[in-house]
Amino acid sequence: MSDYNVKIYKVNDKTKWNNFALKSNQDTFLFQRDFMDYHSHIFVDYSLLIYDDKKLIALLPANRVGENLYSHQGLTYGGLITDNLIKTTAIINVFKAVLEFLNTNGIKRITLKELPSIYLQNPTNNALAYLLFRTQAKLMRTDLHSVLELTDNTYSNSRKKGIKRGEKSNLRVEEVQDFDLFWNTILIANLSSKHGVKPVHSLEEITLLKSQFKNNIRQFNVFKDQTIVAGTTIFETEHVAHCQYISGNADKNTLGSLDFLHHHLIKTVFKDKQYYDFGTSNINAGQQINEGLLYWKEGFGARSVAQGFYEIETENYKLLDAIFV
Repeated sequence: MSDYNVKIYKVNDKTKWNNFALKSNQDTFLFQRDFMDYHSHIFVDYSLLIYDDKKLIALLPANRVGENLYSHQGLTYGGLITDNLIKTTAIINVFKAVLEFLNTNGIKRITLKELPSIYLQNPTNNALAYLLFRTQAKLMRTDLHSVLELTDNTYSNSRKKGIKRGEKSNLRVEEVQDFDLFWNTILIANLSSKHGVKPVHSLEEITLLKSQFKNNIRQFNVFKDQTIVAGTTIFETEHVAHCQYISGNADKNTLGSLDFLHHHLIKTVFKDKQYYDFGTSNINAGQQINEGLLYWKEGFGARSVAQGFYEIETENYKLLDAIFV
């Protein structure tokens, strides 16, 4: 019988954690510790390493708030990170070991944030849905990511017209190495006036992350003559280009700046990727959808990929006792 051990992440586990995450079943740099730890002053990290005897076989990025554990609240997605070769029996036993460990350590429930399927290296090796079913997990929220499969997409007439407006306006797209102009001229003002919020990352934070992930975090700005009119911040992985921020000035519809920008990125910069992820259009904790924003994204051919948020009582590890017969 295998002996599954669960340990809380410590700073001296950083290299071990990073190396495992790089070779795991997921395609994202967000689980690298330099990304997770930039906001360590905000979240009480309670990430877990799971061993089969002495062999590391899984990770769980997480933070703790009292009696609750969360798929790390500083990350867009989460879930159990495993290697590509792990078998279903092992995944079930790992999940049971995690819930039992949390229950023993005074954590009554865990809120698990799914990793969208486009970020899985091997989508066929994912037993999470079965584990959620067997542990009587409650679905608390669902977000919809608008994802474009780059091998097959057709633009709507509205997007085509926007691109032509951008061409007639003589717009140009430039990749830049700093974020100051986009953040201070467009992004902060737009988020404040439209939604009353600030960017998730401050200018200082996104600059720090760029210095640590030079090839993964990229900034593209659109200019009309010498004036910035729009931009997007891309989080790039092996198979996915994800739009972390998208914003344009008041003339974006007249100029077609956002249509022009994303057409350039889809057809030129990221044409060899598998997916182009526009992000979600959900508001009010997933309860509603910004219809206009969704319409714009789907005009490029994007369609919805669901991401669930589940709550599980840790004492339900007992429900995984009698699975195998």
